[in-house]
Formats: sequence, structure tokens, C-alpha cells
Amino acid sequence: MLRGLALALLVVTTLLASCGDGDTNKTGILEGQVTIGPLEPVERPGVTPTVPPEAYAARKVMIYSQSGDRLIKQVDIGPDGHYRVELEIGTYSVDINRIGIDRSADVPRAIEIRAGQTLRLHIDIDTGIR
Repeated sequence: MLRGLALALLVVTTLLASCGDGDTNKTGILEGQVTIGPLEPVERPGVTPTVPPEAYAARKVMIYSQSGDRLIKQVDIGPDGHYRVELEIGTYSVDINRIGIDRSADVPRAIEIRAGQTLRLHIDIDTGIR
């Protein structure tokens, strides 16, 4: 009886192990915070204006192949400036879609996604408003 119970336990354990999410070993996470500014031609020192949600909605984080010639994913930026995307392991080029004269010293940037890990990339977008 004990032998049969041990065998049943072994079978159940094996089945449960094989039912696990296999993608965890094939994907990782890219996430970060996006800041946008200045929003007005003259901003007072020490006063940071609130970025309206539509300013984030108009901009996207663009994930390209390592060579930068093929768009893999276009990622929305949340109303709080946060973005998050699950990617297959590999090397990518990250950029933003440029609105007007937007620019950022943070992108384009080559990144490497590793299995089961989270990579944080914060992006500061300069609107060029002066």
C-alpha cells in the first residue's frame, strides 16, 4: 500500500512539474517610468507641473529587433508614466515614437532581456518647449 502511495505521489508530482508555465524560462520583463517635460515655455524653479494623461497616451515605447530594422512591439505608457512589457529573451533596441521635436538622451538603447528577470529602463523625454 505504501509503495502504491509513493508511486501515485511521484506521478502527481511529475505531472504538476510538467504543467508549469514553460514561458517563464523564455521571457523577461522590460519596465520603467517615463517623464515628459517641459510642458510650458516658462516653468518656475521647484514647481513640477502635472503631466496630463493624454501626453503619455500620445507617446509610445517602441521595441525593435536588435538591428533596429523591425518593430517588435509598441508599448503604451500608462497615465502615471509607467510602462511594462513581457518580451522573449534576446537583445532589442528600445526607442520612443517622436512627437514634434521630442528627444531623449536615454534612447535609442540596446537592451538584453534575460529569462525570468525584470530590466528597468527609465526614459526622460524632452519636449523641446522653451
